Amino acid sequence: MDELEVDAVAEVELDDPVLVEGLPGVGHVGTLAVEHLLEELEGESTLVRRIYSREFPPQVSVEDGVSELTCAELYAVSVPDGRDLLLLTGDHQAQTNEGHYVLTDAFLDIAEEFGATEVYALGGVPTGELIEEYAVVGAVSDESLLAELEDAGVEFREDEPAGGIVGVSGLLLGLGERRGFEAVCLMGETSGYLVDPKSARAVLEVLEVVLGFELDYESLDERADEMEDVIGKIQEMEQQQQMDVPTDDDLRYIG
Repeated sequence: MDELEVDAVAEVELDDPVLVEGLPGVGHVGTLAVEHLLEELEGESTLVRRIYSREFPPQVSVEDGVSELTCAELYAVSVPDGRDLLLLTGDHQAQTNEGHYVLTDAFLDIAEEFGATEVYALGGVPTGELIEEYAVVGAVSDESLLAELEDAGVEFREDEPAGGIVGVSGLLLGLGERRGFEAVCLMGETSGYLVDPKSARAVLEVLEVVLGFELDYESLDERADEMEDVIGKIQEMEQQQQMDVPTDDDLRYIG
């Protein structure tokens, strides 16, 4: 196999589409968001491209005993009363720095083929602790994009995220800007410890406003309830561990 191979699965006509990326990252926020978009817009979505690369981990996925080589996938979605979408999803990102550049260029090439000029990269920004209120932190490729996103509730913070944005999400901004795309990264706050459906919902609610569509969140909320149960059990274990810490009296030698 070549370093990069793109399978053209289908050809569709889209009206001024937007590329929306949701590859694995902190809290799997972007992945959950794009998966939910595909679930809710299933009737309007078409798989159009599969991207294979030696930069992905050397493995296959297996479903019902049938294997599929690791890849990224792009779906074209015609959104009623909203902007058409190109949804990028997959189970992995590249394993090397060079691979991130190679794959991001490929994703942008495909976006150009379908006439996209805007990019939204979705992800999470870690807080290091469990949170109740989920803010969405943003970054843009051009200052002119700030006002609309601020009106939609996105926060732009000085020097955050610390260390910048790595992986495909960051390069979609950097390489996208150099290629003439208007690029935005929306990052939902998340603890960074667990898969976070609530953070994914916060990001999607911003995307609804700026791209003009509506979603039902019942299935995502169910996943959030499941994670709340997991968090509750973790907190109970932590409290029990604190109670079980021996005191000075417990440690005193008696003989």
